[in-house]
Amino acid sequence: MATVSHVTIRKRMAVLFLVISVIMMGLIGRLLYLQFYKSAWLAENAVDQRIREIPVEAKRGIIYDRNGRELAVSVSTESVYVIPAEIRNLEETAAKLAAILALDEDNLKNKLKRRQAFTWIKRKIEPEVSRQVQLLNLPGIGVTQENRRYYPHDNLAAHVLGFNGIDSQGLDGVEMTFDSYLKGRSGSIVIEYDARGREIPNASHRFSPPVAGHNIYLTIDLVIQQIAERELERVMQETQAKAATIIAIDPRDGGILALANRPDYNPNNFGNYSPQLWRNIAISNAYEPGSTFKIITTSAVMSEHIVKLEEKFFDPGEVEVQGRNIHCWKHGGHGSQTFVEVVQNSCNVGFVNVGLRLGREHFYRYIDAFGFGQHTNIDLPGEAKGIMIDRAKTTPINIATMSIGQSIAVTPIQLVTAAAAVANDGKLLRPQIVREVRDQSGQLIRAFQSDVVRQVLDTSITRQVKEILESVVAKGTGRNAYIEGFKIAGKTGTAQKVGAGGYLPDKYVASFVGFAPADNPQVAMLIVIDEPVGLYYGGQIAAPVFGAVMKDVLQYLKVNPQLTPETQTSNEQSHVLVPSIINLRVPEAVKELEKVGLSPRIEEDGDRIVDQIPKPGSRMPKGGGVLLYTMTPRYFSGEVTVPDLTGRTQREAVDLLAELGLAINPSGTGGHVVKQDPLPGSKVPSGTNITIYFE
Repeated sequence: MATVSHVTIRKRMAVLFLVISVIMMGLIGRLLYLQFYKSAWLAENAVDQRIREIPVEAKRGIIYDRNGRELAVSVSTESVYVIPAEIRNLEETAAKLAAILALDEDNLKNKLKRRQAFTWIKRKIEPEVSRQVQLLNLPGIGVTQENRRYYPHDNLAAHVLGFNGIDSQGLDGVEMTFDSYLKGRSGSIVIEYDARGREIPNASHRFSPPVAGHNIYLTIDLVIQQIAERELERVMQETQAKAATIIAIDPRDGGILALANRPDYNPNNFGNYSPQLWRNIAISNAYEPGSTFKIITTSAVMSEHIVKLEEKFFDPGEVEVQGRNIHCWKHGGHGSQTFVEVVQNSCNVGFVNVGLRLGREHFYRYIDAFGFGQHTNIDLPGEAKGIMIDRAKTTPINIATMSIGQSIAVTPIQLVTAAAAVANDGKLLRPQIVREVRDQSGQLIRAFQSDVVRQVLDTSITRQVKEILESVVAKGTGRNAYIEGFKIAGKTGTAQKVGAGGYLPDKYVASFVGFAPADNPQVAMLIVIDEPVGLYYGGQIAAPVFGAVMKDVLQYLKVNPQLTPETQTSNEQSHVLVPSIINLRVPEAVKELEKVGLSPRIEEDGDRIVDQIPKPGSRMPKGGGVLLYTMTPRYFSGEVTVPDLTGRTQREAVDLLAELGLAINPSGTGGHVVKQDPLPGSKVPSGTNITIYFE
């Protein structure tokens, strides 16, 4: 019996020892697991329980114009954060905060319950809201300082500057492409707390200061940008266009002096605008350039010695290529003319003939050399390449249409860069938007020098092309770009827009590209007006914008007029004021111009004048030509130009307004008109009442 009992005890002891061994092995395994595999996690959680790290945002670098004027700065603002472990009353905290911060209370509760050491509640709030939050003195809720981007000139240069996101990251424009320079490096504040969430006195608090970002100096000139945007605003109101663009560039170094689009947006509150308005159409949109592309055709045929300046061409009004008739914009054609006159008159037939002489290989060589179909590599996001017909598939009809700026789509930045190459003695430069990068102490970090892509034309050829383009403004379709005292070179363009079913009726792009002074270019500029209402010729609506902007820019840059005082006096004596002949019948208009010594050139085949170039009141040399645009059926259904009725009798005023489809509202009992409303030259819908005052 005793032996059995002894055996039983031994067995029980063995089982107990085995159980204890298993438990010990489990504990040792658990200890090893925690020590080697979970030690980092445990240490991190221990730190999270006693350490609070509050981020301190770095101040973003300032963006300046080329002369050190601020375009984008960072201003102090405050943000609300929560440390969930310190929240004492979840319901009360959520209710009070939601009311002040205009947040959804349920969503806020979820944030307050997160198992995180630190969480943002609402960032970059107004000062008054921040003060209200601090007055609540809620446990676990704090306010820290951050920076918010501010653009002091609102919409100015919006498509160049771009905008920032909530984390001060660049999302568009220079803010995006130079984000690595601008953003700086964030810092932090580290504070140690005890188990009850109380700040430990004399603990090892640590402050890691943020490092501010570098400052960027653009090539943009604030004043030139303001001039360009002022004229854009005016032309958008006058033409009711869908969109418009102006780019001004220094052809000597490729620096963009101004880049402006309409419609635009305010980067201070970009979220209130459609993302479509953020699009920088100056570099992202491709369009058929029309006759402005004839600068490229002219440069190519001159370089290849395909044509001589005085060589004669005959324009019967159209030319047939592969069974398709290409019409000149002037009905009946320009007749016999030299090549210089072909360019002056922007004669389609003449350019088709020289383009076909040039041939596919030579033409494409110059298209490629000028940078079409390629990125210009400007430091802005979203640049397009344009659209070109594959060289191997190009036919004679494609060459013919490309020579007049059709069947090819270019971006505005490509076209103005190509024009700048002609102005810069044939050197194609990469367009640049940033001049230099400096740190907060003013130390130079990076400078951007002129970047020559290639030599496109010989200097002797560019000299000839400049002279031809100067004659376009002096004698041809670009007269409205003329500036008294300066030699202006340029080319007009009018392109009908293309849709899925072919060319779209009444949808045009009017443009003008040029540079000044013609013999020593300091500014090259492109004007593009998309889908203007009413008049749409580039010479009528884009050239005057070029002239207005360029005149103020040259004056601002202190470019002296090229005429001496003696020459200027002689020039003024030989110049006459252009009379207003809008709405006159053709014979009457011719008579008025000949009376002051000017030569009329009538375009189209209507019987009444609807517009003229140069505009009334302009000064031009005696014997100069005035382009007269006559009434055609497309004008009757749209707007009508109000005639100048001053000095006319009541019967004459009634007859003239009736012929134009306008009504009269007479006032007074005199015999002649002394005043009218709307003013002469205004555009009004057909049938509008014109108030006439008689004395």
